[in-house]
Amino acid sequence: MTDLLADLSALAEPRFDWTREEVRAIYDAPFNDLIFAAQSLHRRVHQPNKVQKSRLLSIKTGGCAEDCGYCNQSAHFDTGLKASKLMDPDDVETKAREARDGGATRFCMGAAWRELKERDEPKIVEMIQRVKALGMETCMTLGMLADGQAERLTEAGLDFYNHNLDSSPEYYRQIITTRTWDDRIQTLARVRGAGIQICCGGIIGMGESRDDRIGLLAELAGLSPHPESVPINHLVDVANTPLSGAAPLDGLEFVRAIATARLVMPKSVVRLSAGRESMSKELQALCFLAGAGSIFVGEELLTTPNPEIASDSALFADLGLEPDAPDAARRAAAPVHAAGS
Repeated sequence: MTDLLADLSALAEPRFDWTREEVRAIYDAPFNDLIFAAQSLHRRVHQPNKVQKSRLLSIKTGGCAEDCGYCNQSAHFDTGLKASKLMDPDDVETKAREARDGGATRFCMGAAWRELKERDEPKIVEMIQRVKALGMETCMTLGMLADGQAERLTEAGLDFYNHNLDSSPEYYRQIITTRTWDDRIQTLARVRGAGIQICCGGIIGMGESRDDRIGLLAELAGLSPHPESVPINHLVDVANTPLSGAAPLDGLEFVRAIATARLVMPKSVVRLSAGRESMSKELQALCFLAGAGSIFVGEELLTTPNPEIASDSALFADLGLEPDAPDAARRAAAPVHAAGS
């Protein structure tokens, strides 16, 4: 086992000075050593048989001005997806109640925008307040934020803001040209400055190199503090997008990304996100073993397929997993270990 993986007590304390060389040494470690270390650390900091269920709803679909090469909601690509207007808060509340009654504890709302416009803020605020009133955690992904907008989302009671880095800084330029890496970092800084928790991860399987995957994880681990939620997405192949037809990613490579995220961001909740619909139950089981502690439930993930609820229920039963509590309750119940234990 590499020296970096040997001292779990040291790994359990977050650090923000990870070098790419250190992250590479973890990512490239013998698979058994990597998974053993990731599961051991997961057990020290989290509850290993608890997985949070979240639900993601597209509150405004299609017509986005961005040219993200993986996304069927971009106005730049003819994917057959029809653009819609922003949903009514009444309808969002109905969907959130259904999600809560189905076992989800976090409700995530995504709008296909380049940035949040001031004219849409009243509806967004009302959505947040209504979902909060149902006793659920709230998360929004609305694109870039201008001065003052993050503070107004805080006042509305927003718990999490999702804004992914997507890939390494080097590969980012190959998949998006309408928004810069620095734009994303600036939005994250505004969200963090307003006191909102961050949900920030990336997508793998977009044709990037292993070095790019390592670079993404190193950048995430360099954010201080670490994102509270780190979604690791597998590219979903959508016809007529630039990334359609990308070479399939080896499943064990995906598990390595999950395990490395677990080890370099020990207190973050690593989220097994998009792409589960095409994963076997054995591959998903390896992801949970590697430290994934959250999934999205429901038959659709924004505009792409997701496993059926019955399939996820069977998976939980097969693996002995139980739905986790909301964030605050989860952190209060997290295991506490004495130094060196």
